[in-house]
Amino acid sequence: MKLLVINGPNLNMLGIREPEIYGTRNYAALCAYIMDAAAEVGASCEIYQSNHEGAIVDKIQEAYGNIDGIVINPAAYTHTSVAIADALSSVAIPTVEVHLSDVMQRESFRRHSFVAPIAKKTYMGLGFEGYKKAIRHLVKNEE
Repeated sequence: MKLLVINGPNLNMLGIREPEIYGTRNYAALCAYIMDAAAEVGASCEIYQSNHEGAIVDKIQEAYGNIDGIVINPAAYTHTSVAIADALSSVAIPTVEVHLSDVMQRESFRRHSFVAPIAKKTYMGLGFEGYKKAIRHLVKNEE
């Protein structure tokens, strides 16, 4: 199975940005964790990060016909991007949404996700572990 993991804006700042919310491990550690989680279930994995909405839309569209599953942490675009939701809807690739923090326990503006209705499942508040669960869900249909 070929997976694409998409990380949205500011995730490249892990370990620096609000460590009390996102932890002290950096983005390279997250990428290594994701690659290990994919290898554990025999999946190949491409990881992509962008701070630009249109670039994320382009990456989703490029996945059409080439990728079996998408794990996406749209970050701030979760709450604002109809374009990303529309791109996911248009390619109809099984998608799981991930958030490092529990966005439902944070500011009220973070409690709406445009991606959630398209995603097969959402994991939040589990830190890096959410990515492993998302990968396992796509590959093995595990909870």
